[in-house]
Amino acid sequence: MARIASAVRPGLSRAVGVVRPRVAGAVAAARPRVARSARAMAPRPAWITGPRTWQYTAGAATAGLALAAGLVTVTGPWDSSGQRTAEADRAAALERTGGADHGPGTAAGAPRPAPSAGAVLAGLGGAAGAVRTAPDDKALADVLDPLLADPALGTRRAASVVDVATGRRLYGRDAGRALVPASTTKIATAVAALSALGPGHRLTTRTVLEPDTGELVLVGGGDPTLTAREDADGLASLRTLADRTAAALKKRGVREATLSYDTTLYPGSQKHPIGVNDNLAPLTPLMADEARTDDSTSGPAPRLSDPAAAATRAFAGFLADHGIRTTAPGPSKATDRARPLAAVSSPPLAALVERMLTHSDNDIAEALARQTALAAGERADFDGVATAVAAQLRKLGAPLAGSAFHDGSGLDRADRLTAGLLTHLLATAGDPARPGLRPVLTGLPVAGFTGTLTSRYTDGAAGLVRAKTGTLTGVNALAGTVVDQDGRLLAFAFLASDTTDPAAAQAALDRTATALAACGCR
Repeated sequence: MARIASAVRPGLSRAVGVVRPRVAGAVAAARPRVARSARAMAPRPAWITGPRTWQYTAGAATAGLALAAGLVTVTGPWDSSGQRTAEADRAAALERTGGADHGPGTAAGAPRPAPSAGAVLAGLGGAAGAVRTAPDDKALADVLDPLLADPALGTRRAASVVDVATGRRLYGRDAGRALVPASTTKIATAVAALSALGPGHRLTTRTVLEPDTGELVLVGGGDPTLTAREDADGLASLRTLADRTAAALKKRGVREATLSYDTTLYPGSQKHPIGVNDNLAPLTPLMADEARTDDSTSGPAPRLSDPAAAATRAFAGFLADHGIRTTAPGPSKATDRARPLAAVSSPPLAALVERMLTHSDNDIAEALARQTALAAGERADFDGVATAVAAQLRKLGAPLAGSAFHDGSGLDRADRLTAGLLTHLLATAGDPARPGLRPVLTGLPVAGFTGTLTSRYTDGAAGLVRAKTGTLTGVNALAGTVVDQDGRLLAFAFLASDTTDPAAAQAALDRTATALAACGCR
């Protein structure tokens, strides 16, 4: 392993050197368009908390997947010269060179761009002909086979590597073997939700007034990012909804009301098969701040046992601030006769998908799976989710043999996916003909910088790998994209079961993905 790691490092250095000149050209060409796009987007609120990445529109060049810099839709966080600001900030925090200033007129000795900026832009950008052919299958196998033989990866493992430009599989090791995918399931959830609903779809929480009884009903629309915090930061705000509702009630001369909440959008049990768990709130279409009992916005946290009731009590308090008195809330169902009062909507689905993937957000994953079921006319329960997600992926021609969907998050150990299915979905998300699926790629954590990969790849491959992690007891997985040494965009999936040391298994997966980044493989 030590010899393999040593062999990989020079390749990474060469990869960065190869791509840096192409980045400079792409950035210079893109600067006027980036500035215009940034001005056009200035009035829009932030979509999500935490770092976000570019949403990009792919175009196929004859030698590989090309993303013309001028066609990039700027949604942050990049500065006007193309540097990922989150990566620049992290480089500065770690006191590493890179990222502070790399535009025209950079003084001698000033920090150079962070290496990851070069790899990302070259692999997804670059002129036609700048990207060479895909790696040779045998040469790639020579690199990956010994890495995937690492005992740290347990007794069962599967792998697949696909050329995104052509969809051709370059490497497979039991690629059709169905294993427990853990959180890489969220890739399938994301593709299914975007396919069923579209990237611009929003989830709406609303209030209605029953004409006969005067009952005020808070109706859950399935938005897990609804927030009761004072600073909504671009999310749908329960405070804003209370403000609008109070104004609508006052226009009707209403100052007191019976308050109820409607969670009937999701039938069946609110309990996930894993039971009560800090990784997931009870499954309800009405909650505020993912029912967290602390100030966290991602990761495990203690959850409220009745999120809908708690959110409605908070809503009642906000109404009281506006002079509207209400009764203690209870469950109900809004009738067809109810008159609409006010509504607030989530960020677009594209942003929710990105947040879900970056932070491996289980609450968003389960919500999007249920929204997929509703869009397909299925019940928004676990059975409906399984049917709807599989149906959406089948429409995309995905190889579903052996797959089994039991939830949207991957927390259920009964889930089964294949490495071949995951790489198919990633390559499909990079298809220029399917721009609506692009958030599946832009939401992947960036090695060493964002989300669940923030603390990984600290030994030289930071920024060169974008991937969704998957971890359960005895299960470790990694699936995403990487730009190889020749600038070719590759999709990969590595699944490992019966692992006994999660840290060692993660390190083995990271070494394997790093080898792809360093690979010319000819």
